[in-house]
Amino acid sequence: MALETVEIDNGPRLVSPEPEPEDFDSEASLRPKTLEEYIGQDKAKENLKIYLQAAKMRGEPLDHLLLYGPPGLGKTTLACIVAHEMGVQIRITSGPAIEKPGDLAALLTNLQEGDVLFIDEIHRLSRQVEEVLYPALEDYALDIMIGKGPSAQSIRINLPRFTLVGATTRAGQITSPLRDRFGVLLKLELYSPQELAKIIRRSASILNVPLRGGRRSGNWRSAARGTPRVAEPVCSSARGSFAAVLGDGVIDESIAREALQRMGIDDTGLDEMDRGLLRAIIEMYGGGPVGLETIAAALGEEAVTLEDVCEPYLMQLGYLTRTPRGRCVTRYAYEHLGMKAPGTAEASGQQTLDDL
Repeated sequence: MALETVEIDNGPRLVSPEPEPEDFDSEASLRPKTLEEYIGQDKAKENLKIYLQAAKMRGEPLDHLLLYGPPGLGKTTLACIVAHEMGVQIRITSGPAIEKPGDLAALLTNLQEGDVLFIDEIHRLSRQVEEVLYPALEDYALDIMIGKGPSAQSIRINLPRFTLVGATTRAGQITSPLRDRFGVLLKLELYSPQELAKIIRRSASILNVPLRGGRRSGNWRSAARGTPRVAEPVCSSARGSFAAVLGDGVIDESIAREALQRMGIDDTGLDEMDRGLLRAIIEMYGGGPVGLETIAAALGEEAVTLEDVCEPYLMQLGYLTRTPRGRCVTRYAYEHLGMKAPGTAEASGQQTLDDL
């Protein structure tokens, strides 16, 4: 039987936690500058506050810091806050951008005393770059080989004391030698609806967008998928388009609901890609189990996109389960899509849950 395909819109996702280039301009004005302005992540924030105070009392840079958790939770923001609280400059780069040891050496030698070097997606550093990074983290020095063969010699370049802030969405892929060189490890969790409501109200205030209605930010909370990076662009889009054209510049309950409907986002925060994933498993594979690569081929998407962007939120809602045999949808997914769950598919999904 020929493999069917499900057509879905592959344009930019408003509910994607992955950063888009235009996000950085809008986020710059919304990004909190201090720990007091930072909403949520109370445990990580309190621990970081203690580490910062201790570093200031010692008169030394903060210990190297590793931030890990799902995308869009504020790891870059926390790195900027660390630099602001310590009164130093920050240099921002990413793991894939540092292709060879010379790139890392150029970054490190341009740092000033106490500066912060932020490396996003640090788990994607190459092994050769990591080997150069080890002495820089431990001894604040670079060991460089000059020449080749018998005449080769090693030269050590001393570096100013600095703080490395690494961020990753896949802490398990960081090598043990690199992970052990971080003195502070902080895990960021998905935000609660109450925390998201505070973030949305703060963003609306900065953007000068009045919120009106009893539940004001309730619709945005459900569409935010637990991450501020999703909530803020959705709010900005409603402010710039729907509230201005369909309303009087004020976001109320009806404007919020219509804006989300026109953007293809339902009441639980699922967009077309999420619903297309669930429908593909149900309509083409009887509710599962089915392998991730098979689903990706049917949808015309990369497997890593489905695994990192779609699946975590669907699993959080209880619509999808991962099993050794593949992905299965649950009866909640059938109910959300308005479809009747067959007894065999429902039983299969329940069986895999019990096996886990």
